[in-house]
Amino acid sequence: MTHSTSIEFLKGIGPDRAKLLRDVLHIATVGDFLNYFPIRYLDKSKIYTAAELHENLPEVQLKGTISNLQEISYGAKKRLSAQFQDETGSINLVWFKYSKWLKDQIVENKSVFIYGSITVFNQAFSMAHPEIEVEDLETQQKTWLPIYSNSEKLSKRGINQKLFQNILKNITLQIPILIQENLPNYFLKALNLMSRQDAYLNVHFPKDELTLKAANRRLKFEEAFFFQLGYALKKQNHHTNAIGNPFPIVGDYFNNFFINHLPFDLTGAQKRVLKEIRGDMRKSIQMNRLLQGDVGSGKTMVALLTMLIALDNGFQSCLMAPTEILAQQHYNGISDLLEGTGITISLLTGSVKKSARKPIHENLLNGDLKILVGTHALLEPIVQFKNLGLAIIDEQHRFGVAQRAKLWAKNKIPPHILVMTATPIPRTLAMSFYSDLDVSVIDEMPIGRKPIITAHRREKDRVSVYNFCRDELKKGRQVYFVYPLIEESETLDYKNLGDGYAHIVEHFPEYKIGFLHGRMKPDEKDAAMQKFARGETHILVSTTVIEVGVNVPNASLIIIESSERFGLSQLHQLRGRVGRDSEQSYCILMTSDKLTNESRKRIKTMVDTNDGFKISEVDLEIRGPGDLLGTQQSGVLDFKKLNLAEDAILIAESKKAVEKLIEKDPFLNHVDHKDLKIYYKNYYSGKIKWGKIS
Repeated sequence: MTHSTSIEFLKGIGPDRAKLLRDVLHIATVGDFLNYFPIRYLDKSKIYTAAELHENLPEVQLKGTISNLQEISYGAKKRLSAQFQDETGSINLVWFKYSKWLKDQIVENKSVFIYGSITVFNQAFSMAHPEIEVEDLETQQKTWLPIYSNSEKLSKRGINQKLFQNILKNITLQIPILIQENLPNYFLKALNLMSRQDAYLNVHFPKDELTLKAANRRLKFEEAFFFQLGYALKKQNHHTNAIGNPFPIVGDYFNNFFINHLPFDLTGAQKRVLKEIRGDMRKSIQMNRLLQGDVGSGKTMVALLTMLIALDNGFQSCLMAPTEILAQQHYNGISDLLEGTGITISLLTGSVKKSARKPIHENLLNGDLKILVGTHALLEPIVQFKNLGLAIIDEQHRFGVAQRAKLWAKNKIPPHILVMTATPIPRTLAMSFYSDLDVSVIDEMPIGRKPIITAHRREKDRVSVYNFCRDELKKGRQVYFVYPLIEESETLDYKNLGDGYAHIVEHFPEYKIGFLHGRMKPDEKDAAMQKFARGETHILVSTTVIEVGVNVPNASLIIIESSERFGLSQLHQLRGRVGRDSEQSYCILMTSDKLTNESRKRIKTMVDTNDGFKISEVDLEIRGPGDLLGTQQSGVLDFKKLNLAEDAILIAESKKAVEKLIEKDPFLNHVDHKDLKIYYKNYYSGKIKWGKIS
């Protein structure tokens, strides 16, 4: 028996069941079975009696006998029922879907264990589709029994828990042959890790709870370690082999702007990040840095100052954003900052007319155009630079790997890369998925900014919410009303937004009200946003199109309608539209009266904190890493045991172990690391591709 042995050769399976297991559970080999871990364990030491049962119990185990097994017809359908009893009472057993094979397996009037969920029907306790195990010497000796994820389709064909347990029991007997250690002995001792063979044995058939905990810890550590080892080796390779243009000079462009045009003092965090970027760009190695910063933390200023360093060294820069709105916002902000410096900057998006593109292309190629801001339009083959030295990408997860690669190819020596994100990344995700990047964090808001006050209100509070809104408007401030957008029903959403707009117009007749949604033409959107930015409209009624891109310092209040329909990250981004100056700003989350537990948790988190990183941790708990990282990347998260939301300490331990290993033996050539290197090459090498930025 080997890892690659087909499961059809295992006792009790055969070709037909093997095909079913492949189709339903994707189990094709002995190795697949070995890595098909239990979802829970039945503590055989805890046996309830019928008299102890109550409605709020989880799944329970009872010991007794089954009798009165019969088929009952109701209409064209049939169900199987039986009576279960012990010394203290009885409960009903029922099977709504069953096969002749299942019926024949149920043994009457013999001591059995049953296991399942308790429900109450007609004032009597009932258990549907129970797991049944005949009491024998083996079951009496078991204390912890593994329970595997199964399906009705498999159960009908006799692939039940008993079969899973028997197959895994036989496979685990072969563990000394099947499982080889992949971590050096000094690792196991230093980190108090169980051996790999013991971990596999005890994760399927644990002796007790402590042993199971140790087995899980070992398997989780292994997953975290090898995953991060891939990123660490890639990062090391980048630092060794990725040639870049050195930028040794901080000259007139940077110094003139810093002394004469900087509109505010940089925060300590901005200064620290600039120092890290400066250190990267001095070298003849391509910079590959991720810049994390919450909404309004000053990433754009850092981006501009980085561009000025490129300019001082004779190189052009570009900034690519995922949407026209965001690209326009960056262009407007940077243009305003550069006013009076003589530095040329242009905007290139899909809606820029053909006649306006020609001079952009020409000036870019002859070097007169120093900074280009745009969307995917920057990737077109006709867009050629004289000497692109710095590429900045905003919200890089919105671009595919192939798209980004087109940008790197626009210079003979690839440009330095600065990736920016305003989406706070939970620490465990950053540790795991951005280990090949050098990470900088702006964790400090500009001086004088007050935290946004967030409140939760329901429909019954609408009058007081409108009164508060009117108070802000009377102070000369501006207000956003945001309505949700559900992709499945654009027509309905448009109607909801229209009704909302009419409602706001009716309640605020003395104020000018703007209207903005994603189905408007780009120039109409721009006109609506510019009117609001100039203060010509007092209230902007909008969908989430304002989530990024609108910067109106005078807006002091955002009211998010049906906020239970938004994700945490989106709520946090929307809230960041206010609080852009030193005045107090507010966010009101309107919800219906009925909230799910998950919605209640999201709303409470928003009310309790403005810290984007804390919010991202809760978001990770609720949604999981696949949703947070996007569908393109969720396939990489094929962890069998590791939970990124719960295992932060273990991930940190594994990261530290990887760093020590790479420092000690960067090419894994030491004899102690031979098995580790072989295992990595066989199972991980080449699989971690999407995380590569440059």
